Amino acid sequence: MEAITVIETQDLTKIYKGQAAVENLSFKVNEGEIFGFLGPNGAGKTTIVRMLLGFIKPSSGSMTINGRPTSDPESRKHLGYIAEQHMIPPYLSGFEYLSRHASLIGLSGKNAAKEVDRVLEIVAMQGPERKKSATYSRGMKQRIGLGAALLGQPTLLILDEPITGLDPIGIRDVRKILENLRGQGVTVILNSHLLSEVEKTCETAAILYKGKILIKDTINAIVKDNETLEDVFIRYIEHENE
Repeated sequence: MEAITVIETQDLTKIYKGQAAVENLSFKVNEGEIFGFLGPNGAGKTTIVRMLLGFIKPSSGSMTINGRPTSDPESRKHLGYIAEQHMIPPYLSGFEYLSRHASLIGLSGKNAAKEVDRVLEIVAMQGPERKKSATYSRGMKQRIGLGAALLGQPTLLILDEPITGLDPIGIRDVRKILENLRGQGVTVILNSHLLSEVEKTCETAAILYKGKILIKDTINAIVKDNETLEDVFIRYIEHENE
Protein backbone atom coordinates (compact mmCIF):
# COMPACT_ATOMS: atom_id res chain seq x y z
CA MET A 1 0.00 0.00 0.00
CA GLU A 2 1.43 3.36 -1.05
CA ALA A 3 2.20 5.78 1.76
CA ILE A 4 0.04 8.89 2.00
CA THR A 5 2.04 12.13 2.11
CA VAL A 6 0.93 14.56 4.82
CA ILE A 7 3.72 17.17 4.64
CA GLU A 8 5.81 17.90 1.56
CA THR A 9 8.32 20.63 0.81
CA GLN A 10 10.11 21.45 -2.42
CA ASP A 11 13.21 23.71 -2.36
CA LEU A 12 11.83 25.46 0.73
CA THR A 13 13.81 28.59 1.60
CA LYS A 14 13.41 31.33 4.20
CA ILE A 15 15.67 34.39 4.16
CA TYR A 16 16.06 36.76 7.11
CA LYS A 17 18.09 39.94 6.56
CA GLY A 18 20.06 38.34 3.77
CA GLN A 19 20.74 35.13 5.69
CA ALA A 20 19.13 31.77 4.92
CA ALA A 21 17.43 30.32 8.02
CA VAL A 22 16.22 27.44 5.83
CA GLU A 23 17.76 26.69 2.45
CA ASN A 24 16.40 24.54 -0.38
CA LEU A 25 14.77 21.92 1.85
CA SER A 26 12.89 19.10 0.12
CA PHE A 27 11.37 16.35 2.24
CA LYS A 28 8.19 14.39 2.92
CA VAL A 29 6.45 13.16 6.06
CA ASN A 30 3.95 10.35 5.61
CA GLU A 31 0.69 9.60 7.38
CA GLY A 32 1.13 7.88 10.74
CA GLU A 33 4.82 8.74 11.06
CA ILE A 34 6.37 10.12 14.22
CA PHE A 35 9.03 12.34 12.69
CA GLY A 36 11.80 14.00 14.68
CA PHE A 37 13.50 17.28 13.78
CA LEU A 38 16.93 17.45 15.39
CA GLY A 39 19.50 20.20 15.37
CA PRO A 40 21.34 22.72 17.55
CA ASN A 41 19.86 26.13 18.29
CA GLY A 42 19.62 28.13 15.07
CA ALA A 43 19.48 25.06 12.84
CA GLY A 44 16.12 26.05 11.34
CA LYS A 45 13.73 23.77 13.25
CA THR A 46 11.57 26.58 14.63
CA THR A 47 11.50 28.35 11.27
CA ILE A 48 10.14 25.21 9.60
CA VAL A 49 7.46 24.85 12.29
CA ARG A 50 6.46 28.51 11.98
CA MET A 51 6.05 28.11 8.23
CA LEU A 52 3.95 24.97 8.74
CA LEU A 53 1.73 26.89 11.13
CA GLY A 54 1.35 29.80 8.73
CA PHE A 55 3.01 32.28 11.09
CA ILE A 56 5.58 33.21 8.42
CA LYS A 57 5.73 32.72 4.66
CA PRO A 58 8.52 30.98 2.73
CA SER A 59 10.83 33.24 0.73
CA SER A 60 10.72 30.67 -2.07
CA GLY A 61 9.85 27.05 -2.68
CA SER A 62 6.69 25.30 -1.54
CA MET A 63 5.25 23.61 1.54
CA THR A 64 1.99 21.68 1.66
CA ILE A 65 -0.10 19.90 4.30
CA ASN A 66 -2.36 17.19 2.91
CA GLY A 67 -1.84 18.60 -0.56
CA ARG A 68 -2.86 22.15 0.37
CA PRO A 69 -0.32 25.02 0.45
CA THR A 70 0.35 26.31 3.93
CA SER A 71 -0.87 29.72 2.73
CA ASP A 72 -4.36 28.15 2.82
CA PRO A 73 -5.78 28.15 6.39
CA GLU A 74 -7.74 24.99 5.52
CA SER A 75 -4.43 23.11 5.45
CA ARG A 76 -4.30 23.43 9.27
CA LYS A 77 -7.92 22.50 9.95
CA HIS A 78 -6.94 19.21 11.61
CA LEU A 79 -3.64 20.29 13.14
CA GLY A 80 -2.74 20.37 16.86
CA TYR A 81 0.25 22.31 18.21
CA ILE A 82 2.11 22.81 21.47
CA ALA A 83 4.81 25.47 21.68
CA GLU A 84 7.95 24.99 23.74
CA GLN A 85 7.21 28.09 25.80
CA HIS A 86 3.42 27.86 25.88
CA MET A 87 1.83 29.89 28.65
CA ILE A 88 -1.28 29.22 30.72
CA PRO A 89 -2.74 32.31 32.44
CA PRO A 90 -2.22 31.75 36.19
CA TYR A 91 -5.82 32.71 36.97
CA LEU A 92 -7.23 29.90 34.81
CA SER A 93 -7.60 26.29 35.85
CA GLY A 94 -6.55 23.55 33.46
CA PHE A 95 -10.21 22.85 32.77
CA GLU A 96 -10.94 26.50 31.99
CA TYR A 97 -7.88 26.76 29.74
CA LEU A 98 -8.87 23.67 27.77
CA SER A 99 -12.48 24.83 27.57
CA ARG A 100 -11.40 28.10 25.98
CA HIS A 101 -9.30 26.19 23.46
CA ALA A 102 -12.28 23.92 22.75
CA SER A 103 -14.38 26.99 21.92
CA LEU A 104 -11.71 28.09 19.41
CA ILE A 105 -12.26 24.90 17.41
CA GLY A 106 -16.02 25.37 17.44
CA LEU A 107 -17.05 23.22 20.42
CA SER A 108 -19.47 24.38 23.09
CA GLY A 109 -21.69 23.13 25.89
CA LYS A 110 -21.77 19.38 26.51
CA ASN A 111 -19.66 18.65 23.43
CA ALA A 112 -16.87 20.88 24.70
CA ALA A 113 -17.03 19.44 28.23
CA LYS A 114 -16.94 15.89 26.87
CA GLU A 115 -13.91 16.64 24.69
CA VAL A 116 -12.08 18.37 27.55
CA ASP A 117 -12.73 15.38 29.81
CA ARG A 118 -11.42 13.08 27.08
CA VAL A 119 -8.06 14.84 26.77
CA LEU A 120 -7.73 15.31 30.54
CA GLU A 121 -7.89 11.53 30.86
CA ILE A 122 -5.33 11.05 28.10
CA VAL A 123 -2.79 13.41 29.72
CA ALA A 124 -3.52 12.16 33.26
CA MET A 125 -4.70 15.51 34.66
CA GLN A 126 -8.05 14.45 36.06
CA GLY A 127 -8.12 15.63 39.65
CA PRO A 128 -6.10 18.86 39.60
CA GLU A 129 -7.88 20.19 36.49
CA ARG A 130 -10.06 22.54 38.60
CA LYS A 131 -7.11 24.13 40.43
CA LYS A 132 -5.59 27.38 39.21
CA SER A 133 -2.63 26.83 36.92
CA ALA A 134 -0.54 29.07 39.20
CA THR A 135 -0.36 26.03 41.50
CA TYR A 136 0.81 23.67 38.72
CA SER A 137 4.30 22.31 38.33
CA ARG A 138 6.11 22.74 35.00
CA GLY A 139 5.25 19.15 34.15
CA MET A 140 1.55 19.66 34.88
CA LYS A 141 1.50 22.70 32.59
CA GLN A 142 3.14 20.61 29.87
CA ARG A 143 0.40 18.00 30.23
CA ILE A 144 -2.33 20.63 29.90
CA GLY A 145 -0.55 22.08 26.86
CA LEU A 146 -0.45 18.64 25.27
CA GLY A 147 -4.13 18.25 26.09
CA ALA A 148 -4.89 21.49 24.24
CA ALA A 149 -3.03 20.16 21.18
CA LEU A 150 -5.13 16.97 21.28
CA LEU A 151 -8.51 18.73 21.34
CA GLY A 152 -10.64 17.88 18.33
CA GLN A 153 -8.67 14.71 17.57
CA PRO A 154 -6.22 16.27 15.06
CA THR A 155 -4.66 14.12 12.35
CA LEU A 156 -1.39 16.10 12.49
CA LEU A 157 0.40 17.09 15.69
CA ILE A 158 3.34 19.47 15.89
CA LEU A 159 5.02 19.21 19.28
CA ASP A 160 7.90 21.53 20.23
CA GLU A 161 9.80 20.08 23.22
CA PRO A 162 6.66 18.39 24.63
CA ILE A 163 8.48 16.58 27.44
CA THR A 164 10.28 19.59 28.90
CA GLY A 165 9.81 19.58 32.66
CA LEU A 166 8.38 16.07 32.85
CA ASP A 167 9.77 13.45 35.20
CA PRO A 168 10.67 9.97 33.86
CA ILE A 169 7.13 8.69 34.45
CA GLY A 170 5.66 11.68 32.62
CA ILE A 171 8.07 11.15 29.70
CA ARG A 172 7.04 7.50 29.54
CA ASP A 173 3.37 8.51 29.56
CA VAL A 174 3.87 10.95 26.67
CA ARG A 175 5.68 8.22 24.73
CA LYS A 176 2.71 5.90 25.23
CA ILE A 177 0.30 8.65 24.11
CA LEU A 178 2.29 9.17 20.92
CA GLU A 179 2.47 5.44 20.25
CA ASN A 180 -1.32 5.19 20.62
CA LEU A 181 -1.80 8.15 18.26
CA ARG A 182 0.46 6.52 15.68
CA GLY A 183 -1.73 3.43 15.88
CA GLN A 184 -4.68 5.68 14.99
CA GLY A 185 -2.89 7.04 11.92
CA VAL A 186 -2.01 10.42 13.46
CA THR A 187 1.14 12.06 12.07
CA VAL A 188 3.46 13.67 14.63
CA ILE A 189 6.26 16.20 14.11
CA LEU A 190 8.48 16.24 17.19
CA ASN A 191 11.15 18.84 18.01
CA SER A 192 13.27 17.74 20.93
CA HIS A 193 16.76 18.13 22.37
CA LEU A 194 16.37 14.81 24.22
CA LEU A 195 17.96 12.61 21.58
CA SER A 196 17.57 9.41 23.58
CA GLU A 197 13.81 9.98 23.70
CA VAL A 198 13.64 10.76 19.98
CA GLU A 199 15.47 7.50 19.36
CA LYS A 200 12.86 5.61 21.38
CA THR A 201 9.81 7.44 20.04
CA CYS A 202 10.37 8.42 16.41
CA GLU A 203 10.36 6.21 13.33
CA THR A 204 12.13 8.74 11.12
CA ALA A 205 14.24 11.80 11.80
CA ALA A 206 16.17 14.59 10.11
CA ILE A 207 19.30 16.27 11.42
CA LEU A 208 19.39 19.96 10.49
CA TYR A 209 22.32 22.34 10.62
CA LYS A 210 22.43 25.93 9.39
CA GLY A 211 19.16 25.53 7.54
CA LYS A 212 20.07 22.37 5.65
CA ILE A 213 19.20 18.71 6.19
CA LEU A 214 22.37 16.68 6.78
CA ILE A 215 20.54 13.36 6.86
CA LYS A 216 16.92 12.18 6.80
CA ASP A 217 16.06 8.52 7.20
CA THR A 218 14.52 5.98 9.52
CA ILE A 219 16.02 5.80 12.99
CA ASN A 220 17.15 2.23 12.28
CA ALA A 221 19.01 3.40 9.17
CA ILE A 222 20.58 6.42 10.90
CA VAL A 223 21.72 4.59 14.04
CA LYS A 224 23.98 1.65 13.22
CA ASP A 225 26.23 -0.80 15.06
CA ASN A 226 26.82 0.27 18.66
CA GLU A 227 26.12 3.97 18.12
CA THR A 228 23.33 5.99 19.68
CA LEU A 229 21.41 8.78 17.98
CA GLU A 230 23.41 11.21 20.09
CA ASP A 231 26.66 9.75 18.72
CA VAL A 232 25.43 10.17 15.14
CA PHE A 233 24.17 13.69 15.82
CA ILE A 234 27.49 14.83 17.29
CA ARG A 235 29.47 13.19 14.47
CA TYR A 236 27.47 14.98 11.77
CA ILE A 237 27.66 18.39 13.46
CA GLU A 238 31.38 18.08 14.17
CA HIS A 239 32.00 17.09 10.55
CA GLU A 240 30.19 20.24 9.37
CA ASN A 241 32.39 22.35 11.65
CA GLU A 242 35.68 20.90 10.46
